[in-house]
Amino acid sequence: MEIDVEIERKFLLTGMPELDSLPASVECERLEVEQGWLPGERIRERLRRTIRPSGTDYTRTLKFGSGLVRQEVEEAMSVDLFESMWPLTQGRRVRKIRWVIRQDGKVWELDEFIDRDLVLLEVELADIHEQVTLPSWATPLIDREVTDEPEYTNHQLAR
Repeated sequence: MEIDVEIERKFLLTGMPELDSLPASVECERLEVEQGWLPGERIRERLRRTIRPSGTDYTRTLKFGSGLVRQEVEEAMSVDLFESMWPLTQGRRVRKIRWVIRQDGKVWELDEFIDRDLVLLEVELADIHEQVTLPSWATPLIDREVTDEPEYTNHQLAR
């Protein structure tokens, strides 16, 4: 198990972009994501089920830190282990449609939450000094950057 550093910026959107009008050169994949957090505050432990056209993945992630730079450990888990642990996340879950959009060497994750009127856009960066140029399909809908606003972490949204 390896500890990775995650450098990520997050933006609040006022609505969903028109994904049908993306240029043909842009790759776009639709996923259904369910995330749940186990009890505990010092270490955040997340279970995730990701449904994609090619099948379903189950992962367990430990996250440390907050804001722009965080550490995380992620590992695949069996469906049986996921199903046995999932009830422990009751009351601490989110469901969303995630659009993974690959454009100009960046991977954008556009999350449309199913249980609330909320759309977030995330991008992972190579380092904290990397400049972000927002894609033209998102720019008109950007309300503000929420990277440092804890209430927009999935962990907080799941409460």
